[in-house]
Amino acid sequence: MSTSPEYATFHFHALHHADQPLLLPNAWDVASAVALAGAGYAAIGTTSLGVAAAHGYQDGRGLAETRDATLALALRLNGRLSCPYTVDIEGGFGGGPGEVADLAARLADAGAAGLNLEDGLPGGEGLQDPARQAELISAVKERAPGLFLNARIDTHWLVDTPPPLSDALARAETYLAAGADGVFVPGVVADEDVSVLAAEVPAPLNILFAPGRHTVSRLAELGVHRISTGSLLFRTALQATLGAADAIRTGQPLPEVSGAGGEVMGYAEVQRLMGE
Repeated sequence: MSTSPEYATFHFHALHHADQPLLLPNAWDVASAVALAGAGYAAIGTTSLGVAAAHGYQDGRGLAETRDATLALALRLNGRLSCPYTVDIEGGFGGGPGEVADLAARLADAGAAGLNLEDGLPGGEGLQDPARQAELISAVKERAPGLFLNARIDTHWLVDTPPPLSDALARAETYLAAGADGVFVPGVVADEDVSVLAAEVPAPLNILFAPGRHTVSRLAELGVHRISTGSLLFRTALQATLGAADAIRTGQPLPEVSGAGGEVMGYAEVQRLMGE
């Protein structure tokens, strides 16, 4: 396919309206992104946890250092991939509408076809006010209208007792009215909940793949348009690295790569490591 920025953006939008869901693997550096693109995936995303942790920082803290690393990765990917790519920018790294819009414009200039913008506040301190989040979304779409803006709703992410789905649906309505192109609700796992979201959200629905709970074919049946792996690939790579190193130390055969069904380092464990 053509790799011109205009075509990549058009193609990325179209992938959200195809007969089958867009399976989006998330990379954390140039090597992983190039490898995944070379494996034939239709598009590549980045993982904020992977990018932050690879540079020694915790995810979701709104750090300027993580913002700079994220932008640097996007710049390095420009012209390197045979498919479109989209960038996870946490909640805008603590910036106001103008700053987040500037970042979006720089990502578009770097060749990105989309971005992921979450409404979770830095450090897990609750959720952004929906009206405030709508201001960020509107500012981004005004400055970089071609980018596919995936509005991530964190009502069900890393919470012990999720609220009613109506909370996520209300936020989705607000964000779509502000110009978002798609809606992402990580943490929603049950088929019945996914089905409700797919039926009620009038835009492409993105679901975070849950190992052992989801299959691509089942999510397709439920009406999902986009399936993200999030930090799963990065955490799997970390776990495989530990397994290989331990096998060498103990004189055992190198283990086979476990894949998503095997033991994988948890999100919280990566966060803990980066906090040391």
